[in-house]
Amino acid sequence: MNRLLLQPDEELLASLKRGDERALGMLYKLHFPMILHFILSNSGTEQEAKDIYQEAIIILYENVQRDDFELTCKIKTYIYSVCRRQWLKKLAEKSRYVGKVEDFESFVPFVKEDAEIEEKDIQFKVMRQAMEKLGEPCRTILEDFFIHDFTMQQITDKMGYTNADNAKNQKYKCLMRLKKIFFSGYQNE
Repeated sequence: MNRLLLQPDEELLASLKRGDERALGMLYKLHFPMILHFILSNSGTEQEAKDIYQEAIIILYENVQRDDFELTCKIKTYIYSVCRRQWLKKLAEKSRYVGKVEDFESFVPFVKEDAEIEEKDIQFKVMRQAMEKLGEPCRTILEDFFIHDFTMQQITDKMGYTNADNAKNQKYKCLMRLKKIFFSGYQNE
């Protein structure tokens, strides 16, 4: 077995600080499967996992070169945390973030971003619950308008309203009802 695999984190960090390429290579192999699993399980591809992992390794390597850098957790946890944060940013950029990220390892929280993300998670959860409680035809009308970008005329035709003004009036009532359900649920979270 490779001696580097058996090194505690402190020795591995010292090797990285000295610019030991074997340590860098070992680091690539050591934790990539964890990140690959994380990203594949959260709407990503293998190439995206490689890119995110590469960024995390570069961040770790650059930080290790600084004299004031102090690692307060395991390397594995640090890498996972950086990858998690990078992946959440990427998902947000691609608008693919639809709920809670499925974690497989502990991670170091990045307080401000985590608080914002948790708040968004709660809002998405409460909104999903509110949409479920909303019932028909309101759910279909709002989904058609806000998600599927239907025009009011298309909604009128689909739902059988006599004209677009009636559909628009119904959409407004549904929106007010959804708002009431949402804020009622949000206060209880």
